[in-house]
Amino acid sequence: MQVKFNGSAGQSFGAFLTKGVYFEVEGDANDYWGKGLSGGTLVLYPNRNATIVPEENIVVGNVCFYGATSGESYIRGLAGERFCVRNSGAKVVVEGIGDHGCEYMTGGVAVILGSTGRNFAAGMSGGVAYVWDKSGDFQSKLNAELVDLDPIEAEDRALLKEMLTKHVQFTGSEVAKAFLANFDASLATMVKVMPRDYKAVLQKRKAQEQQVTLAAEAV
Repeated sequence: MQVKFNGSAGQSFGAFLTKGVYFEVEGDANDYWGKGLSGGTLVLYPNRNATIVPEENIVVGNVCFYGATSGESYIRGLAGERFCVRNSGAKVVVEGIGDHGCEYMTGGVAVILGSTGRNFAAGMSGGVAYVWDKSGDFQSKLNAELVDLDPIEAEDRALLKEMLTKHVQFTGSEVAKAFLANFDASLATMVKVMPRDYKAVLQKRKAQEQQVTLAAEAV
C-alpha cells in the first residue's frame, strides 16, 4: 500500500508502520517520526515549490525512530535531537541532525549526510552509523565510550551506494546526488561509527562461518 501526504505530519507519524506500507510526505513532520517502525517505508522531503535549501533546514523534529525494529526511511533535510535513539533495526538516511544522535542504538543503519550535534553514539551498543564528515570535526562531537571509528570496507561501499541511490530515487536529494557523483572521493570523508562489543560479535560470527565453509570444502 502506498499513500502520499502533503503538509505537516503530526507527532509519531508512521508509528509502528508495517512491512508492505509506504508513506510519503511532501512537507515537514513533528517529533517521533517513525516511532517503532516495523518494516514499513517512510519518505519525507520539503514541498517541491519551497524556496528553502533542504540540507540547511530542519524538516522533522526530535526523537525520530525511537524503538524502531525494521523498515526504511529517507529524509531530505535536517532532523532534530536524539535521532535514532533506541533504534534496533531500521535503515535510515538524513542530511544532518542535532545532539545525542544514535543514543542507545542497538541495531540498524543510520546514514547522516551532514553534520551532527554533540554526544553522538552515547550508549550505542549495536548497529552502525555513517557520518559524512566534510568539515572534519565529527570526532569532537563523538561519545567514544562504547564505539570506534572504523575504515569503510567493501560491504560498506555496497550498502551506502544502495541506500543513497534509494534516497535520490525517493526524495530527489541533491546531497546524495553529489555524494554518488564523486563516490570514491566522498567516501574518503565518510566516517563509520561501530560499537566495539557489537563488532567483536560480528567478527567472531564471521570467523565461525569461514571455518564451516572451509570444513565443507574439505569434505
